[in-house]
Amino acid sequence: MDELNILIIAIGAIVLFLGLLSDYFRRNWWTCDPLTALLLGILLGPIGLGLVNPNAWGLPKEHLLEQAARFTLAIGLMGVALRLPKNYFFHNWRPLAVLLGLVMPTMWVVSGFLVYLILKIPFWEAMLVGAAITPTDPIVSTSIVTGVVAEDNLPGRLRNLISAESGANDGLAYPFVLLSILMLQRNSTKALSEWFYHVVLWEVVGAVLCGALLGYIAGRLLKLAERKKTIEHSSFLGYTIALSLMVLGAGKLIGTDGVLAVFVAGLTFGNVIGGKQRAEEDNVQEAINRFFNLPIFILLGLTIPWRQWGSIGWWNLILIVVTVLLLRRLPAILLLNRLIKPIKNIPEALFTGWFGPIGVAAIFYAGYSLRRTEVEEVWLVCSLMICASIVAQGLSATPLTKLYGKYIRNKNQLASES
Repeated sequence: MDELNILIIAIGAIVLFLGLLSDYFRRNWWTCDPLTALLLGILLGPIGLGLVNPNAWGLPKEHLLEQAARFTLAIGLMGVALRLPKNYFFHNWRPLAVLLGLVMPTMWVVSGFLVYLILKIPFWEAMLVGAAITPTDPIVSTSIVTGVVAEDNLPGRLRNLISAESGANDGLAYPFVLLSILMLQRNSTKALSEWFYHVVLWEVVGAVLCGALLGYIAGRLLKLAERKKTIEHSSFLGYTIALSLMVLGAGKLIGTDGVLAVFVAGLTFGNVIGGKQRAEEDNVQEAINRFFNLPIFILLGLTIPWRQWGSIGWWNLILIVVTVLLLRRLPAILLLNRLIKPIKNIPEALFTGWFGPIGVAAIFYAGYSLRRTEVEEVWLVCSLMICASIVAQGLSATPLTKLYGKYIRNKNQLASES
């Protein structure tokens, strides 16, 4: 009970602290909210002050993190969907098709092969690790593309592109994860057949249809309630949270990809309500996101498998971190940047290619994969890459964003002078 109270105090304190000082830290200390929460978890955990010991909780830590990540993703994805302009996917389907149809599979293959070559684990186990760390995380991305530094230095087209991709590919990583799991558990013919008919045609397509239907109905009901004056503003504020959880549960109950269903529901709901209501929901969702998103990073900091990381070998550990962070996404974006129209030049391609963080989605898929396969390397490598990504991209977000803003201002000044 004492440890629970310590966690409650820590969550409340960091939300208050970052609520008061987050803009100052982003401008001057080069940090982000997930990194701050991760460091707090490490400080409270066994390797720090020892105030909280998750090993004594009596339940698998990875399962707890999986479920916590699932709910965190639902809340965060709704916020991302509402932050995007109306009909964003319809107006930008070509660049998003490149990111989701070409870049994302490349990220999976590159990550999997790097794990296979460096760690020398069985091929499909390595591909499972690669699949779990493929999606760019909407929670960490939100801390990069929102706030005063991002708004002052990044054009909206880049911020929206990163947000849209991170929202969609969280759910679309599910087929890659399931293909790797099925290839480990069945022969290739049965695995491919089940993957196509059950996973792709039902779990993915069904999630899109389920999310679109529930989001549309929720939006129409909200509009009807406002016309009839049966809803109060206070009820309106919690509407999207209820929608997030309802779609997450409904999607899972009918056997579809609940994470993808939530994002599609958010997009559809936002397109239906539109205008002023959409802006209000966006503001409310951003405020609630901070409260719901930070605890998962505190939990991650508490449960980092420090000793197991050592079993990988420190040279292998450093090599896998550096190669995955540099090669997982950046080369593909640089190669295909001309097909991604919101990206106008090489600096923008470098920025977009670097900021594809690994975060809550990887926690969810790592926990899910470990529960389904008992492949310990999935959690070891994924937890390592999540922490490395949060540190590397969290610390570089502010200086690189400012550097890009300076580049654009200098470019515009030279253009005006000529």
